[in-house]
Amino acid sequence: MMIISVEAAGRDYDVVVGPLEHSRSRLRELAAGRTLPVVTDERIWSLHGERLSGLIAVEPIFVAQGEAAKSWEGLEQLIARFTTLNLDRSSPVIAFGGGSIGDLTGLAAGLFKRGCPVIHVPTTLLAQADSAVGGKTAIDSGGQKNLIGMFHQPALVLADVAFLDTLDERQLRAGYAEVVKYALIGHGVIFDWLAQREAAILAGNRAMREEAVRQSVAAKARIVEADPEDRLGIRALLNLGHTFAHAIESAAGLGTVLHGEAVSIGMALAFDFSVNLGLCPSGDAARVRRHLQQAGLPTTLAETGADRDALLPLMGADKKTEAGQLRLVLTRGIGEAFLARDVDPQKLAKFLAEAA
Repeated sequence: MMIISVEAAGRDYDVVVGPLEHSRSRLRELAAGRTLPVVTDERIWSLHGERLSGLIAVEPIFVAQGEAAKSWEGLEQLIARFTTLNLDRSSPVIAFGGGSIGDLTGLAAGLFKRGCPVIHVPTTLLAQADSAVGGKTAIDSGGQKNLIGMFHQPALVLADVAFLDTLDERQLRAGYAEVVKYALIGHGVIFDWLAQREAAILAGNRAMREEAVRQSVAAKARIVEADPEDRLGIRALLNLGHTFAHAIESAAGLGTVLHGEAVSIGMALAFDFSVNLGLCPSGDAARVRRHLQQAGLPTTLAETGADRDALLPLMGADKKTEAGQLRLVLTRGIGEAFLARDVDPQKLAKFLAEAA
């Protein structure tokens, strides 16, 4: 069992990477004798509900699967259920599932009575390595990804890679894209480590999966601690590839392209655009694309069916945009990401039109 402590603006919490059963005492302490609501979907509950319910008393609340859960209707229904259960501000809520369930549950918990604790028990690689940590919550609106949200740090995150054994291959590979992201942001040594272990991670080696999750969480924790609410530009580095990715997801139709798949394409595009601008060695961009392709991930716009003409306006609506100025996370090479604050929209438009 590995524990990574996160200090986020006075809301400190632990991320525990290891078997869920080893955290029984932590769960019971937070529950304080109460039956805890568990936000999940029917598939996750049928696969893994017995493991959780065998540790503490819980009551499942079922929501839609995947991105469909992240809607105004889903948020309203979940808050109404919290009201029916008469939760108070000290009553923890468990988010049991992938990134979409974590996003929706975290937002509902943050809004309900101005905030009640949320415990994340992520069941996908993407959520374990990335989205369950850091306190970002959101729903989609107006066809745009994560348009409505807030920061609400969790009380505890329990990442058990055994849950990944039932994850379908496409979802697993999509989650791996977020693991690669942390190497590309500022850890070239981790990229080399992944290059030697990518096949083992995807094939189901639990020790390698735990280490990949640990490294990702530790890298994210350092960035979150330095910029908890994404105000200083430090945390923006976590969005390497994401400005492209969110636009791709919206242009293709939310839920058509998985988030991790869009991130993979977005990272490849960020490296290619950096090469285009003379910032990054072309060899580094080629290595990144080759690694993502070897992991079975898409790396080109042509693979998405997204409307290219819609991409630039959607990127202009990104949360990193300030005073109408488009900002992108670009790179000077593997492990050398930075926030570019003066991106020329004409150069970007030309690049998008010509990109593979």
